[in-house]
Amino acid sequence: MRENITFASDGRKLAGHLYLPDDRSAAEKLPAVVVVGASSGTMEQTPAEYSRRLVALGYAALAFDHTSYGESEGMPRCDEDPFAKSEDIKNAVTFLTGRPEVDPARVAAVGVCGGGGFAPYTAVADRRIKAVATVSGLPDLRGTLTGGFAGDWHDLMHAAQSAREAYAGGAEPQYAPFMPPGPQNEWVENGRKYYLTGRNPDPNWKNQTLVWSFDKMLQYSALDIIGLLAPTPLLLIAGSRAETLAQSQAAYENANEPKELFIVDGGMHFDFYDQPEYVEPAVAKIDSFLKANL
Repeated sequence: MRENITFASDGRKLAGHLYLPDDRSAAEKLPAVVVVGASSGTMEQTPAEYSRRLVALGYAALAFDHTSYGESEGMPRCDEDPFAKSEDIKNAVTFLTGRPEVDPARVAAVGVCGGGGFAPYTAVADRRIKAVATVSGLPDLRGTLTGGFAGDWHDLMHAAQSAREAYAGGAEPQYAPFMPPGPQNEWVENGRKYYLTGRNPDPNWKNQTLVWSFDKMLQYSALDIIGLLAPTPLLLIAGSRAETLAQSQAAYENANEPKELFIVDGGMHFDFYDQPEYVEPAVAKIDSFLKANL
């Protein structure tokens, strides 16, 4: 079953879906998973994909819209703020631990793409999260930006500050496309095949990022603190052809034991959003990992 829920996060009401197994007994306390989606994503996308599969395996699963996204509150919209997202995850855990169906001692986090950075970053501080798994993780947003993904990052920071000042002066918030037009790198081209086609299950998803989100992303890299995650177990899943494989490898190198890097042969980054031949082995590995650690 899927229940529409809300919970508070720093004074804002966030919307979510709580997935519960249909065949559970009334007295049963379930292991639970907070499923954290990609940067710019909504709960109808990868969080729903993974939650539906996890609930079929006997977990309670929570998918939700982060602050300023989807059905959740927060203005201006589409603010890609890694630090606010971390707080949202902590508040999602608080919601889960308060549910009578959930065993508060068995809560995990699963993160896809950007969520693969937000989840371990949050779990360093929030020790209620007993295990973390990432899929096609993108934990190093600073490295992504300074690596030339969006052009010269100095120019991007100037644009961000100008957008802040204009908004403070009464102008409308300024946005950049999350999936930009024109010839791009392989990662963006493959991203378009998901976000801008019928593969995207959320017709209300917005192809936009608040311009001054970029200065927040520049300040953020989960690689800075992932070494402090231990002894919380960490599983990193990536495709052998993933454009972001190097980020999963970097997270593995920076983390301490217990940790595991699990490579799925042939998979590219966005294959793990919705393609069954890649999502299914990822979920099977997550299931075995959680059963061993919750």
